[in-house]
Amino acid sequence: MSPRWRALIPVGLLAGGFFFARQSAAARPQGVDLLIVNGLVVDGTNSAPRRADVAIRGDRIVAVGTAISRAGAARVIDAAGRMVSPGFIDLHAHLEPLLELPLMESALRQGVTFALGGPDGGSPLPLGPYLDSVRTTKPGINVGYLVGHNDVRRAVLGMAARAPNAAELARMQQLVAVAMGQGAFGLSTGLLYLPGTYSTVEEVIALSQTAADSGGIYTSHLRKEGIGLLEGVAEALEIGRRAKIPVVLTHHKAVGQQMWGKSALTLAMVDSARQAGTDVMVDQYPYTATHTGIGVLVPSWAMAGGDAEFRRRLANAALKDSIVRGIVFNILNDRGGGDLARVQFSRVSWDKSLEGKTLKDWAARRNLAPTPENGAALVLEAMLNGGANAIYHVLDEGDVRRIMTAPFTMIASDGRLSRPGDGHPHPRAYGTFPRVLGEYVRQQQLLPLETAIHKMTQMPARRLGLTDRGVLREGAVADVVIFDATTVKDQATFTEPHQYPLGIETVVVNGTVAVDGGKATGVRAGRVITRR
Repeated sequence: MSPRWRALIPVGLLAGGFFFARQSAAARPQGVDLLIVNGLVVDGTNSAPRRADVAIRGDRIVAVGTAISRAGAARVIDAAGRMVSPGFIDLHAHLEPLLELPLMESALRQGVTFALGGPDGGSPLPLGPYLDSVRTTKPGINVGYLVGHNDVRRAVLGMAARAPNAAELARMQQLVAVAMGQGAFGLSTGLLYLPGTYSTVEEVIALSQTAADSGGIYTSHLRKEGIGLLEGVAEALEIGRRAKIPVVLTHHKAVGQQMWGKSALTLAMVDSARQAGTDVMVDQYPYTATHTGIGVLVPSWAMAGGDAEFRRRLANAALKDSIVRGIVFNILNDRGGGDLARVQFSRVSWDKSLEGKTLKDWAARRNLAPTPENGAALVLEAMLNGGANAIYHVLDEGDVRRIMTAPFTMIASDGRLSRPGDGHPHPRAYGTFPRVLGEYVRQQQLLPLETAIHKMTQMPARRLGLTDRGVLREGAVADVVIFDATTVKDQATFTEPHQYPLGIETVVVNGTVAVDGGKATGVRAGRVITRR
């Protein structure tokens, strides 16, 4: 056990005597299904670790206390020298492959017991039938969904680069209202992406008000995260204020060297808005690289109307020249990071050999100098082949650390469900939560352990209105993680991403052991969770 955590425990508790004798009989439940003993409980509330046992019957915690009797327990797990915490809640997860990967092992083995899908403006639509299919499949962890603005807009306006008329806006509001009635937790936007980028703030406010009417939240992939970041934050804060809806600035970051350090300003903006009465929070993943489609490097106006219109514009020499100049600008100033080596392909359906390689590698393969202009030509080739996904190494560690320590920041992966051998994903898909615990808690000592756990559990649970998850207490849902604080770490890297973490020894989902001895049991104990 780490000396720091050992120092937090009263001598009498470590000795195993004295205090135990005072335990009331009510805290010694008989006939429990699972009893976790001798662990250091980090209960999710930001309280310091304490020695306690956790008793589970069915899908609920029935007691948290000392010296709970083992009599009648169907199974006892000795967690001596280990931390026992609530299951981690991933407030931003890409669950698109769920029906193909129902065990959700890349999330489960991180200690995630609840994941919120439908981020960045993208979600199943209609939502209700999809949730029914997930229930039938039986997911490995608990899942909930947001309704995505991009899909709502596409259903009504297609790829039109214009504002909706009154009837169209009413139809969009109806789609949001229906999804909220089917259990969505709120509205997500991806204002950097198509077709959401064509929306005005008034459109988003109107739809956010519809979500707010049903008690939902608003999560925003900002319109800009590089140049224009401050304006993007201001827009999200305005939406929250005017729609009177709780806001999450999701995967908050400052993209590109020109914006490094600007998180000091964005966090000050959030703090000021909170003090003025806007309910706004932030989530973040602990890496210095982003991940999205290669189309993020293409100016959005060029893709208005869909693929056919994009190809038509490229056939026009003057328009193509403008598109190329826009891509060059983004390579130099935004996601390109000013260097083709900073753009690393993760999924390329039309050329798997490029996965894991960079835009610079591709240029070298073609005997091209690694110039922004040559990079732009390759980006266009990728788009004409159907697009690709890429990792962009364009964030600064100082911003990552500053954002992480803000009192209103939660941890979320932005990771896509993954399986070994499939593509070259961002390592966050396998390592987000263990990375925080290993790198930023144990190694860098940036956060106390209990604060990091709070940011992964009770904080996101409260944001979603889940009062019986995210904490270890009597009556709460039995989502539990047992981990070794001295060894927990991510193993996934940008060169070798398909690696499960170390130190996550046991994961309990709804009272059922889903990870045992660091390995998935294969039991799918998750449920579809809907907004209450």
